[in-house]
Amino acid sequence: MGIFDRLSALFSSNINDLISRAEDPEKMLTQILVDMRGQLVKAKQQVALAIADEKRLRDQADTEFKQAADWEQKAMLALQSDREDLAKQALVRQSEHLSHGQQLEATWETHRLETEKLKNTLRDLNDKIEEAKRKKNLLVARQRRAQAQQRIAETMSSLSEKSAFEAFARMEERIENNERQIKASAEIDDEFSGDTLQRDFKALQKGAVSLSVDNQLLALKQKMGMLGAGGTTTNKALGSGQREAEDVHAEIERPGSEKKR
Repeated sequence: MGIFDRLSALFSSNINDLISRAEDPEKMLTQILVDMRGQLVKAKQQVALAIADEKRLRDQADTEFKQAADWEQKAMLALQSDREDLAKQALVRQSEHLSHGQQLEATWETHRLETEKLKNTLRDLNDKIEEAKRKKNLLVARQRRAQAQQRIAETMSSLSEKSAFEAFARMEERIENNERQIKASAEIDDEFSGDTLQRDFKALQKGAVSLSVDNQLLALKQKMGMLGAGGTTTNKALGSGQREAEDVHAEIERPGSEKKR
């Protein structure tokens, strides 16, 4: 199993475990990002080791080619010294180093291609983590909106219960009944307590004031030309009622007088 296959399996197991026991989505997403960053660090270390291996193979291949070139120079030197035997041995060594160098170069080329794939995969993984970071706030906002909607739905469900409203209705009816009883008690107190004669005369005084206001209103209407032919008669009737009220008032104030009910 490759590096990123192992990382993918680890991500999947960690995420599935977090989702299965998720109570706070924001904490869950934060933890996922922390795990992904941790695995990204490990992946970078593995890719760095692969790059180091690639460079080592390149160096080894270059060393073999250099040694092959050195033995070729030695073979040329042996021929210049009329030492064909040494030249042959030098060419054998040169051939061995050249063959090793070619094998190492082929291995390096294969390793280089694999390393490039690892680096591209690492870039993709880093981009996905950055994308996950950007999506985190959006997902958290969506979760909070869903929670708010759920709370609203629960509140509306509880408000739909009739028991609370029925309790308010019963309490309102009870309060209104108490208010009616209080008004009735006050009426009884006013009717059967205190000086009834004084109360009667206060009523007469209010009637006289009312007649005076009516007379003023009729006079204003007459001044404005709003009264017909019957306006004078009505005014006289009201004036007669006012004089009667004044006569009764004078009779009450006369010494020794008393109205009996």
